[in-house]
Amino acid sequence: MFQRMLAQVRRIPAGKVATYGDIAYAAGFPGAARQAAWALHGSDGSVPWQRVVGAGGKILCTGEMGLEQRMRLQGEGVRFLGLRVDMTAHQHTFTGKQAGKRRAEKRGRD
Repeated sequence: MFQRMLAQVRRIPAGKVATYGDIAYAAGFPGAARQAAWALHGSDGSVPWQRVVGAGGKILCTGEMGLEQRMRLQGEGVRFLGLRVDMTAHQHTFTGKQAGKRRAEKRGRD
């Protein structure tokens, strides 16, 4: 599970972000956002962890790690609206089977 989630994190390009829930869904585990956070926490730093944020673009890391995440993202050109990432401009859209399924589910709710 964790390896599939970390593989999705590696797909996020510089200047883009995804939420923990997006990562879990793209990896095939909808509703497992907390496990996506655990996967990142247990990684050896070989993934671009700074590109994963909480729902609505909120940085969930606290203290110095939160500041480091924000600085790394700003260094990649990510804009913030207050304390949150401008998700309309910087949210990564996963493509593939899972992403298509998620778009179809969202259309059904509207």
